[in-house]
Amino acid sequence: MAEQQGKTIKPWGGVFTEATDELFEKFSESVSFDSRMYKQDIDGSIAHARMLSDVGILTKDEFEAIARELAAIKETIARGEMTFTSKLEDVHMHVEKALVDKLGDVGRKLHTARSRNDQVSTDFRLWIREAIDRLDALLLGVQKAFVARCDDDFDVVVPAYTHTQRAQPVLAPHVWLAYVEKLERDRERLADCRKRCNTLSLGAAACAGTSLPIDRNKTAEYLGFERIAANSVDVSSDRDFAVEFAFDMAQIAIHLSGWAEDWIWQSTVEFNFLKLPQAYCTGSSIMPQKVNPDVLELIRGKSARVVGNLQTLLVLTKGIPLAYDRDLQEDKEPIFDSFDTVSICLALAAPVVAGMRLNRQSIASRLEEGYLDATSFMEYLIRLGVPQRTAHGVVGRLVRKGIDSGRPLAQFSLEEFKAESPLVDENVYKFLGAVNAVNAMKSYGSTAPEQVRFQIDSWKKKLGL
Repeated sequence: MAEQQGKTIKPWGGVFTEATDELFEKFSESVSFDSRMYKQDIDGSIAHARMLSDVGILTKDEFEAIARELAAIKETIARGEMTFTSKLEDVHMHVEKALVDKLGDVGRKLHTARSRNDQVSTDFRLWIREAIDRLDALLLGVQKAFVARCDDDFDVVVPAYTHTQRAQPVLAPHVWLAYVEKLERDRERLADCRKRCNTLSLGAAACAGTSLPIDRNKTAEYLGFERIAANSVDVSSDRDFAVEFAFDMAQIAIHLSGWAEDWIWQSTVEFNFLKLPQAYCTGSSIMPQKVNPDVLELIRGKSARVVGNLQTLLVLTKGIPLAYDRDLQEDKEPIFDSFDTVSICLALAAPVVAGMRLNRQSIASRLEEGYLDATSFMEYLIRLGVPQRTAHGVVGRLVRKGIDSGRPLAQFSLEEFKAESPLVDENVYKFLGAVNAVNAMKSYGSTAPEQVRFQIDSWKKKLGL
């Protein structure tokens, strides 16, 4: 790359007789966003140069000079001292130009046996691999925040909802662990995505490989890749790993959005179940009394961006033919944006979870509303030999009487119960009331106190708490 009469000579420009249009240069550049992959680009280049030295294409002295200068370039970029320009298109060309400026022909040897096609794919895989590890750590932090509050909240019984209607009573920690389970599936998906991402692209070159005697196994070893892409045509256009990562981040965002929605309405005056930490709330410019759950509303709102980025990648890749096309330059900004968005949402979620306080008195004062013990009563009848459908009808009629008279089931007399089902005895009261209904649970994975305690202890062990 050199300057000639004020024009930058492109590294690919030998066959061209006309200068690149300036507007097109600005339109086609990617360095404004792919510069954030400079570390991965340089690490990949050092590994590539080391492999070239191993096979005798570079001398040991040439490799050492290249590695030394690339490390210096990395420090220069890290300090913010490199000027990026659209004339050099992307981060790869900026790094290569800085290297050539220092080493001349030795620097020009670095790009031997590779193309920007396999280079950018490798950089992107390295970047996503690191991004997955960072997201996993953030997910772990939110899981720990939920599990850490389970012991203190163990005695709190809350209504669980289906169809946004009160359904059955559950222990509060059982709810917290439901979120932990969702986040665990997110971590599992990321780990699975990492396996497919952890495939070396370098060596595919433009699309057909290279006639030079490279050793792709060495490069994979130096960069920590678990496998090598087996088809040079496929790997040039493969962005499955990026689309999969985009989906994984979208699913995380959706899980966070659902949690945010739950706590937004549970923090209202109407529900008054919980109080959010004020450090993550804002007020109103006109209503002095307001404490708004802005952090949760923004988490809920930002999930739309992350889902939209997944859609962008799906549409981007739906018509890409085999081997590389410039369309794929558009794959990075959606990924970067989703990663940044999900990262800050997770970073904020952990302290919000830790700082939330349950309004125990408010929850307890209304716990018997909604006939949360109706299913427990029905299952008591089933144990007495009443068919499920029959028992369902019996309890339904009693609930109707309760609604009409303004009484919970626990306030009915034994005679009233027997009028509907003669099999009912005094043991029925052991299954009535929200707390009794919780204690009556038996099945694995239920809200039974012993089951919840088992799950809490299991998660503590798993998460290192």
